Amino acid sequence: MHVSFALFADAANLSQEGKLNILGVFDAVHAGGFPSIHPRATLVVRLKGTAADTGVHAMGLRWISPRGQELWSSTAELTVGTAAGHVGELDMPVIAAIDLPLDGPGAFRMLVELDGAVQTEVPLHVHGPVNLPPGRPTGAMVS
Repeated sequence: MHVSFALFADAANLSQEGKLNILGVFDAVHAGGFPSIHPRATLVVRLKGTAADTGVHAMGLRWISPRGQELWSSTAELTVGTAAGHVGELDMPVIAAIDLPLDGPGAFRMLVELDGAVQTEVPLHVHGPVNLPPGRPTGAMVS
């Protein structure tokens, strides 16, 4: 099993037909101050596999600050099954809505792990306070 792609977006879902819909892909945000939270960032990971990947796998997410500190992590079990007679590639989308803690500006990264091994990193560049328009609350996020 491998990661076909992984990214941050404003939202994502699966259609009735099983199509993955992704809205508002981003790789940078501006924070009005620190510490802060980027509320409800959507992490989208598309896993690909074969019938040989059938079974239970461990999936982990680790949110790492620019200083190398782990700020958040989560693990889950991913059960992979196939339909009888299926011989093609398996497509397994993972959609996770996450509140991302931000402790300062810099290059953050989300590590995506499968069965204990890092498969990919999703970068997020966080920029510090900017001149916000009047009336915009301090600490506001702009992605």
